[in-house]
Amino acid sequence: MSLQPSLRRGALAATALAFCVGALGACAAGNNAQTLEIKPDNARAQVGDIKVQNALVIAQPERESKGPAVIAAKLFNNGDRDQVLESVSAGGERAELKPAKGEKTAGKLVVPAHGALILGGKDNASVSLRTLPESIQLGDASPVTFTFSRTGDVKLDSFVVPAEGEFTKWGPEKVPSQPTKPPAESGKPSGSASPSADPQASASATGSPSPGESQGAEGQGGSGIAPGEHDPAGDAGH
Repeated sequence: MSLQPSLRRGALAATALAFCVGALGACAAGNNAQTLEIKPDNARAQVGDIKVQNALVIAQPERESKGPAVIAAKLFNNGDRDQVLESVSAGGERAELKPAKGEKTAGKLVVPAHGALILGGKDNASVSLRTLPESIQLGDASPVTFTFSRTGDVKLDSFVVPAEGEFTKWGPEKVPSQPTKPPAESGKPSGSASPSADPQASASATGSPSPGESQGAEGQGGSGIAPGEHDPAGDAGH
């Protein structure tokens, strides 16, 4: 079940995103609460006992950024048995799953029977993408697949939004910026001959490397350093 056509209607995007934030942050709202009876134009889908609601891909604000990004959502289980969220993928990239802080579920993300699970935000379970696939663009809608232990795949299209404003607390951490090349040290010899140098001294140095040649060979070593990858993530409740 997917709402792909409506997700791409730009005129409704701002309203839908506002509902997403409100629904994810409603600590007291349950699956049957009145706040969830409102059906905004946002990403939601239901297969069997599992309902995925308010799904968002939250990426870095800079369009040229390659990641990381997070997937935020609220998962409901209307069945009588717990279900494990086994995997999440977006744009062909498989996400990394981490349980909520303090959870004793052996590293698994469990959606309890007749309960819910929040994805994203401080101390909540997290679903993160180390790199952002080229097919995922800010302002667009991206196909996301949630795979559960009993229900199987639940597919839907999710808004791709920048980690700004209301989405800052749900979004990923910032990517370290590319380090700038340090300026050349001014105290080292340049290797050029002095006009007042003794011709005899210059002749005696023939065949030995000049200071400039030695420094040039050393200077080629440190230009290829690249920053490491950085792992990402509302504070929300059920």
